[in-house]
Amino acid sequence: MNKKKTKVIIRIALLVATVCSLFFVPWLLVTAWILPLPDTVQQQLDEAVNHGFTGAIVYIDYPDKPGEQFASGWHDREAEIAARPQALFKIASISKLYDVVAVTKLISDGRLSLDKTLADYLPQLVGRIEHADSITLRQLIQHRSGIPNFTDAPNFWAAPTATFDDSLALILDKPANFKPGEDYEYCNTNYLLINKIMDDELGYSNFRFIQQRILMPLNLNNTFSSLDEVNIDEVMSGYHVGHPYDLKADEHGMLATAEDVGVFLRALIEGTLFADGEREIYSSVYKYEHAGWVPGYQSFAEYNPELDVVVIVFYSTTDPELYNWNLSQIINRRIFKILKRQLNSATG
Repeated sequence: MNKKKTKVIIRIALLVATVCSLFFVPWLLVTAWILPLPDTVQQQLDEAVNHGFTGAIVYIDYPDKPGEQFASGWHDREAEIAARPQALFKIASISKLYDVVAVTKLISDGRLSLDKTLADYLPQLVGRIEHADSITLRQLIQHRSGIPNFTDAPNFWAAPTATFDDSLALILDKPANFKPGEDYEYCNTNYLLINKIMDDELGYSNFRFIQQRILMPLNLNNTFSSLDEVNIDEVMSGYHVGHPYDLKADEHGMLATAEDVGVFLRALIEGTLFADGEREIYSSVYKYEHAGWVPGYQSFAEYNPELDVVVIVFYSTTDPELYNWNLSQIINRRIFKILKRQLNSATG
């Protein structure tokens, strides 16, 4: 076979593969990606709701002017209450950023050490968690412990555990996924244990410490540890495709407004919430952005260094196949593109 025919066959094969692959890509994602870019963030948010999100909120934090807030869709679909930018939202794993700042401050205070082991802090887990005597606090923070993830237990989200002991029981006596430090795997068990370590060291809830050392200095009055602390009507409703009910009343940890998260992330990035030496500790162990997911709630805390803008985005709809997760990331990228175009237009 000559080279010309070979090239033709390869091109045909690639075309067939591309066409076939489109059958497995939801057309909604393709549509969201190829639509003309709207002129404004509000228009993009309205477009997101048209794509199927029940509600969405955006907060944009600038370095040199007041922040901007946007909302679209429903705050409560059944009650027909429109989405509002200052609604409380379940921020899920974005809370890990607050946890690591708290750990950083406890290390700076000399109360915790990155190099001490799980066995040092929770000796009762020796023999129940593999490698407990060699897993360090640093490895827990960085998701390099190898401990199984308790939220990966079968049907976990159908009936989530409500206590530390019940959550931990899902992974006790199970083999490690890898030896400590030899791989990376995102794992909520790591932060379950970190919170327990902080609570034991403090002698009280680590969220109180977070309030005293992080939230109050930044005047963040709309960040809470649980639903017990808030007026439920202030919480944005959350919906999961295939589930008929509002998930607002399900307990999933920290809640905050988008603005509170944005102000926190700006202070984290600029280092203004750190005392001397703390920023170096934090930077050595963790990142400066995060996303979160629990049924009904997707949250994103992102920073663009080119534009020097913090963008917080909340979406109140999830689905079993995570199509909405992928869709939200497409929309997030488009929001940054809109902001870049606006900045370029303003600067000529």
